[in-house]
Amino acid sequence: MVPPLVLDIDGTLTDADGHLDPRAFEALPSWDAPVILATGKAFPYPVSLCHYLGLPQTVIAENGGVVLADGEVTFTGDREAAQAAADEFVARGGDLGWDAADTANRWRETEIIARLDADEALLREVAAEFDLEVIDTGFAYHIKTPGVEKGVGLERVCETMDYDPEEFVAVGDSVNDASTFGVAGRSFAVANADDVAKEAADTVLGESYMDGTLSVLESLRENE
Repeated sequence: MVPPLVLDIDGTLTDADGHLDPRAFEALPSWDAPVILATGKAFPYPVSLCHYLGLPQTVIAENGGVVLADGEVTFTGDREAAQAAADEFVARGGDLGWDAADTANRWRETEIIARLDADEALLREVAAEFDLEVIDTGFAYHIKTPGVEKGVGLERVCETMDYDPEEFVAVGDSVNDASTFGVAGRSFAVANADDVAKEAADTVLGESYMDGTLSVLESLRENE
């Protein structure tokens, strides 16, 4: 039997342009074990992706701030504190970088994000005043509650679904995947991963993006 998976989305199920690789529609629905999508994106994004892939809606969103498993949703991040810090950042001359619609944050429930061209030093200074942290995922700066991580989200999913985290195989590419790598039984960083993810992973792949993820899935099918 193949093992359950916990997969990042951006940089892991996408191509170099950030577009979802169509091969995911073949590889993931046919996987004969649970597949968890774990992302820094807002909660609706992985839920929607599960819907279109035909997967059960089991997700870790907003870097672990929101977890959905077996129809149960739990929240751990403090959205009000993150919003207050973002407002103060803007009041001091900072710019989150989004347009008026702000679809990057509109549906976030536990954190706030800023574009990577925002004033990082000011953002970190303000976040610290609100006892929050800022992480750079390569997509954005995330203003979030300390201790809220994807790895903690995986542990919560496993408690709900009665799995051992050691059973899971994780694939990712970013600093926010490092905590998942520390919880899952086996972990793989795709070749395009950042240094933190590569250091945390059991194995650094030779292939990038979805090519790397597919290489893991093919190997697991052959060996399991």
